[in-house]
Amino acid sequence: MNKLKVAKLIRELLKEIGEDPRREGLLKTPERVADAYEFLTSGYKTNVSKVINNAVFQAEANNMVVLKNVEVYSLCEHHMLPFFGRCHIGYIPRKKVLGVSKLARIVDCHSRRLQIQERLTAQIAKDIMDAINPEGVGVVMECRHLCMIMRGVEKQDSVMTTSSVLGSFHNETATRTEFLSLIGT
Repeated sequence: MNKLKVAKLIRELLKEIGEDPRREGLLKTPERVADAYEFLTSGYKTNVSKVINNAVFQAEANNMVVLKNVEVYSLCEHHMLPFFGRCHIGYIPRKKVLGVSKLARIVDCHSRRLQIQERLTAQIAKDIMDAINPEGVGVVMECRHLCMIMRGVEKQDSVMTTSSVLGSFHNETATRTEFLSLIGT
């Protein structure tokens, strides 16, 4: 990302909305916005295999592994406004497990891009499936979208829930039910 170019664009945006980018409070705003967007879109420069970084471990475990309440912060690709919430991940290993922090890093890798929640949920599930070939994977995401809350329909208490279930989480009702019970939905 060319931060100088982004800062210049933000200066122009400030002018277009009727602000004076030379006003004291706005003097450094273009650079701060450029820094923020560099971080918020850092997922474009992130490779999932490098994120996992060989943190795949042999394990005799064949019971469900669940990580709940992973914070998610992303930008809606339609309005470039934030959406945020929680991601819950479950999988049943087949002799391989992922380092627990890698699950959260996979979430960050995809959420730090312009996104829609539906695709984000599916990308996380697919990456876990590809990384360790478990019996199955389940991902449930619950997010609040500022494009729904602060503009448009202005529904303050709306929460969007998406899920992606692969393998045994898709094919076996009991497995899916156990996962949903463990995450509390």
